[in-house]
Amino acid sequence: MPAPAITLLTDFGTADGYVAEMKGVLTTQAPWVPLLDLSHEVPPQDVAFARLTVARYWRRFPVGTVHMIVVDPGVGTSRAALAVESEGRFLVGPDNGVLSPSLFALDAHVVSLRVDASASPTFHGRDVFAPAAAQLAAGVPLDQLGAPHDPVRLRTPQPRRAADGSLHGELLTIDRFGNAITNLAARDTGTVEVAGQRVRIVRTYGEAIPGELIALVGSSGLLEIAVRDGHAAARLRLVRGQGVVLVPA
Repeated sequence: MPAPAITLLTDFGTADGYVAEMKGVLTTQAPWVPLLDLSHEVPPQDVAFARLTVARYWRRFPVGTVHMIVVDPGVGTSRAALAVESEGRFLVGPDNGVLSPSLFALDAHVVSLRVDASASPTFHGRDVFAPAAAQLAAGVPLDQLGAPHDPVRLRTPQPRRAADGSLHGELLTIDRFGNAITNLAARDTGTVEVAGQRVRIVRTYGEAIPGELIALVGSSGLLEIAVRDGHAAARLRLVRGQGVVLVPA
């Protein structure tokens, strides 16, 4: 069966013609398959940000969907180019950990794509990943695209529990609202310590007063540091990897 859609996630932006070139390949080789632009605003070369983004959405789409992810600072090097079948969906992208969310499923099957000698060493998105995505969308079996491969798998760091019961974690990423997403799982009570501040946990933004620094459980199920109607990362000068502590009530 043809794929219900091909999705695209890249760090290319839309000011240049890179996304258009990939779409040209996709619409030529699989003209019947809808193309869905998820985002082209991943920070340049930010594999960690892209990995967390993929984790949010790859299972949300119907079985048969082909996800194409091109955040690829190692393009043209010895890193492999991958196609993955996992939980009925397909993912295509570089072997740099960006596809990790799909690789931990028990049924995940991975192949290393063949890279033709004519492929541009700086644009595998157009010359390697787009053709592979189009073939998968057309129903070509995964094993016809390459040989089995053991891929790079990146895991989200796990928080550490201290003797006093507190959980010591870190900031994973900062979203466009300035919210700092942590690796601490949902919790209803307690406080969060970050950047020398102790922050109360609320359920919704509406429970805070404008400008208040708060923590709450985001839609990913992880605790986030936020400012009601403000930008927490700028206010506290937060950066990825910075420590955060969950103190139980």
